[in-house]
Amino acid sequence: MLYKRPLAALTLALAAAWSAHASAGELVVSAAASLTNAFKEVAQGFEKAHAGTKVILNFGASDVLLQQIVKGAPADVFASADQKAMDKAVEEKAVKPASRVDFAANQIVLIVPADSKANITALKDLERAEVKRIAYGNPASVPVGRYTQAALQAAGLWDAVQAKSVLAQNVRQSLDYVARGEVDAGFVFATDAAIMPGKVKIAVRVPSQTPVTYPIALTTREAAAKEAESFVAYVLSPAGQAILSRYGFQKP
Repeated sequence: MLYKRPLAALTLALAAAWSAHASAGELVVSAAASLTNAFKEVAQGFEKAHAGTKVILNFGASDVLLQQIVKGAPADVFASADQKAMDKAVEEKAVKPASRVDFAANQIVLIVPADSKANITALKDLERAEVKRIAYGNPASVPVGRYTQAALQAAGLWDAVQAKSVLAQNVRQSLDYVARGEVDAGFVFATDAAIMPGKVKIAVRVPSQTPVTYPIALTTREAAAKEAESFVAYVLSPAGQAILSRYGFQKP
């Protein structure tokens, strides 16, 4: 279940695929996987307010999305699930630094299958022998994985949990592993847990060593620069913030 496909090969393949889809009148938004449900509704609201503009959404792990952009995949807006991925975007000159702004916040949670009998109520319970498989995003490329690693290191549990790890390519894959009962527990964002209330339940709300904030920025691609500015403005507007709030996101 551990996915080991080289990141470079994956990003190149995805970049080629997305290049075939971008065309005039389209605004391409690359956004963190945890934003999937909320941004689909945000895009619908934006399109209603901006006739003639079609929003193309591309979701995935923040670092993977960034590498797609760097490798030439069309993207007009980049929304990341952590500051580190956006820092990398600035360093790679993939985004316009002056356009960077935080637009949402979240929380890390430990979830278990809805029918779990493991009685996990604290992070320390993950050390128990009967807890054998724990899913979380790969810290090398997935923000939720980086938040998870920092929290577990602070609790002195990183080595124990890492020995039981099932690495996910993005936060939604971690959620799916838990929902299908393929692992005993998993780390996701609170907003992800909320979309599957009948299949997963929150066992622990995890203190984060750094605020879980989401930045958004315009890329350096000029094809739809004005539309991109309008999209970011819509995300920050009362209408956009109301949509994010309905999906459990907090204000940054």
